[in-house]
Amino acid sequence: MLTYSVKPRGGVVHAVEVSEALARRGHAVELAALARPGEALFRPTTVPLHVVRHVPVDAPFDERIEAMLTAYADGLRPILGAGGYEVVHAQDCLSANAALELRAQGIVDQVIRTVHHVDDFTSPSLVECQHRSIAEPDHVLCVSQPWVDRLARDFGVRAELVCNGVDTRRFRPPRDAAERSAARAAVGAGDRFVVLTVGGIEPRKGSLTLLDGFAALRAAAPRLDPLLVIAGGTTLFDYRHEREQFDARVAALGVGEHVRVLGPQAPAAIESLFRAADVFAFPSVKEGFGLAALEALAAELPVVASDLDVFRGFLADGESALLAPTGDGGALAAALARVAREPALRDRLRAGGRRVADAYTWDVSAATHEGAYAAFRLSEASAA
Repeated sequence: MLTYSVKPRGGVVHAVEVSEALARRGHAVELAALARPGEALFRPTTVPLHVVRHVPVDAPFDERIEAMLTAYADGLRPILGAGGYEVVHAQDCLSANAALELRAQGIVDQVIRTVHHVDDFTSPSLVECQHRSIAEPDHVLCVSQPWVDRLARDFGVRAELVCNGVDTRRFRPPRDAAERSAARAAVGAGDRFVVLTVGGIEPRKGSLTLLDGFAALRAAAPRLDPLLVIAGGTTLFDYRHEREQFDARVAALGVGEHVRVLGPQAPAAIESLFRAADVFAFPSVKEGFGLAALEALAAELPVVASDLDVFRGFLADGESALLAPTGDGGALAAALARVAREPALRDRLRAGGRRVADAYTWDVSAATHEGAYAAFRLSEASAA
């Protein structure tokens, strides 16, 4: 199993969890990740881990990406060249391109790739990396039906559906009032209404819409003294411009004292934030699935999300989440205010969300991967 990073981004989490779940089901699974010197995987893993090191180069962006690709392919060559792997499965465009290079060299026979979503890249290196990683693998998987449909429509690629999952032992509600109080004290929540999001500040996450919605919520419900907490956000890509816009909007809206941008957090800290918050806001404009929303459901935290087709695949408006029109800060604020003011709604969303989370285990996800691998190998044998 190949992933591009050791940071807890959605695709990396998926790679680790599916690897471990497959191992629990009796498969011999090894995980490979690309990392800078000194970086470690965001949490310990129960499967053998190969960390391929790359030293960042001081060069233009496209050259940096090319250097990472070369480093990953070079690092994987002795690992995969040793043989014995029936499946080589990449979870992103970077690791897929490295594996495809090794396929071209005869090191591996086939490459499977999961396309979590398609990014709107502008740099030539990433545009080419992404396109090749979708068009050239021997088999493609997706974690949501809308992306299966889009790959067929936009790329002429037939993809197979597998599912995502959540670890309900880690992502869970507070055991008692004392645990919730401790979690809230750690973030300095006091008696404030805490709006949490996980994923950082970037265009795809709808960060500016979130900020507008939060400011509108503060204006509409001042007695709640809402607090916005933003956690996570480690990625390959430079969203400095988005962060500059975000900071300027914070100043213009006058909410600087009420917004806390925590950045990357340890897994235990993220889990604690879910137990501290009052509502989870997820106003993304594009997602492959929305793993953070599933984690919030498992923690029995009411979810307010964009009305995206991928979210409708597992969220039901008014039952397990409130879905607001994408990009509409006012509608987002109204939905957040409903959660704050309606105890019966909160209870209904928590119950509905828990039922959803219980259906999305990593064991179920691993079983869908087993089926996909078996079907692919059967089709390859038939073709031969």
